[in-house]
Amino acid sequence: MMGTVKLSADEVEFYKKNGYLLYNKQVFNPEQLQELTQIFEEHLEQKGSKLSDELDVPHFRDERLLSYLMSDEVLDVVEALIGPNIGLWSSHFICKDPFTGRATPWHEDSAYWEGRLTSYDKIVTLWLALDRSWRENGCMRVIPGTHSSGFSEYEEVDASGNLFPTQIKKDSLDETKAVYFELEQGECSLHDSRIIHGATPNTSPYRRCGYTMRFFSTEARVIPERNEGFKIWLARGRDIAGSPFINV
Repeated sequence: MMGTVKLSADEVEFYKKNGYLLYNKQVFNPEQLQELTQIFEEHLEQKGSKLSDELDVPHFRDERLLSYLMSDEVLDVVEALIGPNIGLWSSHFICKDPFTGRATPWHEDSAYWEGRLTSYDKIVTLWLALDRSWRENGCMRVIPGTHSSGFSEYEEVDASGNLFPTQIKKDSLDETKAVYFELEQGECSLHDSRIIHGATPNTSPYRRCGYTMRFFSTEARVIPERNEGFKIWLARGRDIAGSPFINV
């Protein structure tokens, strides 16, 4: 395992102010990254009728991923942003195939989880680039500073061309302020669950795959009756609010 390059005080302050941070450093060593990429390729090969961007919560089916999700390389970075008591909320392989990768409409992650946790102010997503993620192949983009609420008004969009069937109403955001998350393979970005973000479709000949790793402070309680069949792990520290962790 490689040593974590921890976040500086300035980086933490930037994240708190803007709701995101680009971590332009290698998260894992080359061997670890190669193994994780191979695990993804196996899931892609076995996906059946699913689209390439629909490989949600793969760690439910493949516990090899837990060694990455709960590694010091990841958790040291996450702890700097949400504190020492960390729950693993979810993960998702999001792969945009060349020329056909769907757009990710403007959204807030928190809006899709409404009612499932008691608070959303300390949930962070680490988005790891398994492929080079660049503007031309549909990298993620955010509207900085839009993480104060997390529950905007939504409207329907064409699900065939979009990862989700709804998007934040266009007249409520300014796309000219968007920051594009351009990452080399093995680098990552970090974003608050409440920030407005999305991605354009992949119209390039280059695949764009990322592995999202999502974590929450255990100060929030995951509500069992609103998460039937959903599994969460205590990744570090202790359970503060009394959530139904499967490994406690």
